[in-house]
Amino acid sequence: MRTTSMLLDEDILIDAGTGVGDLSIEAMAKIDHIFVTHSHLDHICSIPLLADTVGQRRGRPFTIYGLASTLKMLQTHIFNYRIWPDFSVLPSPDAPYIRYNEVRLGETIELGTRKITALPANHVVPAVGYHLDSGAGSLVFTGDTTVNDALWDIVNRIENLRYLIIETAFCDFDRYLAIVSKHLCPSLLAGELGRLQRPAEIYISHLKPGEMEQTMEEISNKVQTYKPRMLMHGQVLEF
Repeated sequence: MRTTSMLLDEDILIDAGTGVGDLSIEAMAKIDHIFVTHSHLDHICSIPLLADTVGQRRGRPFTIYGLASTLKMLQTHIFNYRIWPDFSVLPSPDAPYIRYNEVRLGETIELGTRKITALPANHVVPAVGYHLDSGAGSLVFTGDTTVNDALWDIVNRIENLRYLIIETAFCDFDRYLAIVSKHLCPSLLAGELGRLQRPAEIYISHLKPGEMEQTMEEISNKVQTYKPRMLMHGQVLEF
């Protein structure tokens, strides 16, 4: 029930929407890495506030991972001294609050025993999803996407897949809006999940307030195989 943000263990964020605001200051200070799917506000809005709130407590910068174009959007439109200070050079260039790390499609970042791989997404701005692999199990988060042929070829090769979090931003009444904004609606979701060839628990993200019940009812009617459930605020998935 917040805009998109997920906490992996205690030190990694996957997107940084308004959900970050539910964390305590102590929990915020433990975050070291922020993987961003794309540049839209509902996925990045907490990054500037997070840096400002706990940057001085940490003694090391946050590392923000994303496509080159996504990082450029943050630098140009957010950390530009007009919207927010440029914390990539503040409080000093030698000890900034944030630093950037470009991620390329298909690239895997290893953080201890955890592997995070950028997956293809099909959205109105350059975007990725992420494959999170603990070794024992995997979670795939599609990010914001519409019909995405390239994704399923990759997902169907993940042998330890346990969870799939996939967006459905519109109900079928707004199918046209879903198509032009490159999101999913229940009928499009049904077609996408028909391509999934591995067992997994399916959770639905990006539901619009006021339309959640209707959208989930439509999903239940159209997707019989996996019985997708709504991703809940504060939900914990272990893998």
